[in-house]
Amino acid sequence: MTQLQDLTRFQESVVALIPRLRRFTVAVAGNLPDGDDLLQSTVERALMRHETYKPDKKLQSWLFKIAQNIWIDQKRSEARRGQMEDITDRTDIIGEDGREKMETIEMTKNVMAVIAELPEPQRLVVAHILVDGQSYKEAAEILDVPVGTIMSRLSRARKALERQILA
Repeated sequence: MTQLQDLTRFQESVVALIPRLRRFTVAVAGNLPDGDDLLQSTVERALMRHETYKPDKKLQSWLFKIAQNIWIDQKRSEARRGQMEDITDRTDIIGEDGREKMETIEMTKNVMAVIAELPEPQRLVVAHILVDGQSYKEAAEILDVPVGTIMSRLSRARKALERQILA
């Protein structure tokens, strides 16, 4: 098989994983725009550095790890630069009107805010298991922790989410 065929097969495999990767990046970022930016950065980095991928590893694990590392780097950078204003909180911008749409947006924002308040290790487990639907074993491999750690983090995260959302 030629190098070009290998690259094409790699690119097709990455594209096939984009829906799962998007669910993960949106959950980690806490909102759709930042999640999509994270997704784009992840796919771009994966394609630019495809030669570093080791075929004996799961491609999805490699992509999730890239996304996680980019997110951590962005958060560190923001901590040094300061926060930017979220345009979704602006009330002086004209847009669609509708109670149902606003209720859905508000509920989604509330859930995402509660998830965003979780400690980073719990938020990552929620993103992998509850949002992306990975098994405990898969999440443990990606996060490089024992399965028992995944189970306890998820249990604490679920309890925190339940307390905050039902309060």
